[in-house]
Amino acid sequence: MSYFTEDNSASTVNERMGPETDARLAEVMSCLVRHLHDFAKEIHLTQEEWDYAIGFLTKTGQMCSEERQEFILLSDVLGFSMLVDAINNRRPEGATENTVFGPFHVDGAPIRQMGDTISLDGKGESCLFEGRVLDIDGNPIEGATVDVWSDNADGYYDVQQPGIQPKWNNRGRFITGADGRYSFVGIKPVSYPIPDDGPVGQMLGHLGRHPYRPAHMHYLVTAPGYQKLVTHTFVGGDKYLESDAVFGVKDTLIAPYERVENGATLWRSPFDFVLVS
Repeated sequence: MSYFTEDNSASTVNERMGPETDARLAEVMSCLVRHLHDFAKEIHLTQEEWDYAIGFLTKTGQMCSEERQEFILLSDVLGFSMLVDAINNRRPEGATENTVFGPFHVDGAPIRQMGDTISLDGKGESCLFEGRVLDIDGNPIEGATVDVWSDNADGYYDVQQPGIQPKWNNRGRFITGADGRYSFVGIKPVSYPIPDDGPVGQMLGHLGRHPYRPAHMHYLVTAPGYQKLVTHTFVGGDKYLESDAVFGVKDTLIAPYERVENGATLWRSPFDFVLVS
């Protein structure tokens, strides 16, 4: 057992782990300690900077509540959430890609009939969302649940405005039939800022970064025997596509939004989802 020095700092800390430590925990923590110590040495971290960092992390924790998770927001804007998502959702070519779940999903959204309208506040430009849920060979998947949610025309989710927006506004679940098709009427989503009134927002400001996400519709697609798909479809042409605050955009998830002439909606957005068994 060694005494702590600058040169052997990481190894000295890791040597203190007990022999009965869970193997995966030991692997994770020893790697974390090595990289954390290397980081401090590489940038010659000052005591003042570390004190500031401790204060930042403390404020981040103090912002967390039942309605808000500032640490998830921090993970998102550092690209860490997307990295963990990518590592855990590697899929074959042709399968729909995953992206971040986001903080605004609500369990138990109403099960609606195909073609129903999910926009309950009467705001925004109407849009028909439709497509199929398929397997990797192109066969339709029956009994898939397509759980959808989006912001309203003002850029807020219903849970951000209780008492202002109707409950379950721009939310719903749809169950596919034998043809694998889904369809519903929502609104063409709008871009919006992530909550930026806390330490994470202040950090973005110091880094010269904006807090905006490009317009998108959320999807959670599940079916028995298939991997869960958490994804968005993004509005093509949105000015924030290449600078999404949480790095969630992928080329394959940019969906067409077609203007409808003399139709029941102003827009139509077709998109097929391909699941992996």
